[in-house]
Amino acid sequence: MSAFHALTLTGLDGKPLPLSDLAGQVVLVVNVASRCGLTPQYAALQRLHEQYRESGFSVLGVPCNQFAGQEPGSETEIGDFCRLNYGVSFPMTAKLDVNGPQRHPLYQLLAGEGAEYPGDISWNFEKFLIGPDGGVLGRFSPPTAPDDPALVQAIERALGL
Repeated sequence: MSAFHALTLTGLDGKPLPLSDLAGQVVLVVNVASRCGLTPQYAALQRLHEQYRESGFSVLGVPCNQFAGQEPGSETEIGDFCRLNYGVSFPMTAKLDVNGPQRHPLYQLLAGEGAEYPGDISWNFEKFLIGPDGGVLGRFSPPTAPDDPALVQAIERALGL
């Protein structure tokens, strides 16, 4: 089992969210926030999730309040906001730290020392593309829209489409 799939996170609902459930799928991990200029990316993330989920793809939203306090709400408030405003149905974790001394092991794996694409997360909506084997295939900057041709092409390539 890959290091990615060995992790178990906590979902927005407070229940365990084992990443082993995503083994064999292509996953786009995105640190998200509800009060960010990039928040409208939720709509395109949901469209990606719906378009490719039957092919073995999932978005994984990771709320983070480390960037200008743009995700201040509780997990319940975050979930309600995402469902009501953007129809989000993809899995989401409880809030995590993506940088600093309390960086969650997920982000240590994705961006820490020795990672395929190391370096601090620059802002909300930074994206990591994870292959079916749990390996990191790419890192995309926050302004990269979920429907950006380069990102879509990387997803389709990973899915073998």
